[in-house]
Amino acid sequence: MHNTDTFAGPSFSLGNRLARLIWNACHVLLFRYSPVCMHGWRAFLLRCFGAKIGRRAHVYPRVRIWAPWNLEVGAEAGIGNDVTLYAQDRIIIGRRAVISQGAHLCTGTHDHEQWGYPLVTRPIVIGDHAWVAAEAFIHPGIRLGEGCVVGARSVVTKDMPAWMVCAGHPCVPLKPRKKFDDIGIDTDI
Repeated sequence: MHNTDTFAGPSFSLGNRLARLIWNACHVLLFRYSPVCMHGWRAFLLRCFGAKIGRRAHVYPRVRIWAPWNLEVGAEAGIGNDVTLYAQDRIIIGRRAVISQGAHLCTGTHDHEQWGYPLVTRPIVIGDHAWVAAEAFIHPGIRLGEGCVVGARSVVTKDMPAWMVCAGHPCVPLKPRKKFDDIGIDTDI
């Protein structure tokens, strides 16, 4: 439960804040400086903190994750260095999806029209085969359809359709994208 007045106290429980403190220590000591090729090690660490990580998913060492227990990454997905997963709510990344360097997925904001600016969180869902290109920003509550491509430095404020190339500030659908088959893809999480 979130505090309705962020000036009067923290938005998250003591348990949540302690869990994030432990995660941050683990991130600095064991995750961030692990060799690039040690994807299995980082997946293990994330699973220890409640993340659901699919087989052969590649989470690179300089990814910043606010709360791994709110993260689900599908099989063979890739999350590049310097990505920020501000997982105050669920972030679900589909199989074979790619989140490129410097992208920012933000599930939390504050209601500026309410006294105390209460925290508002909404989950983000990235479809299978989707690609969020470098330095794109995904707002809370967004769904990217299967196979959707979001161009570099785009700002996504609305859901984007499946199998479309989308870009801009604000991001808009631009043109259809070729659809891929799932033949031979291991979908186990």
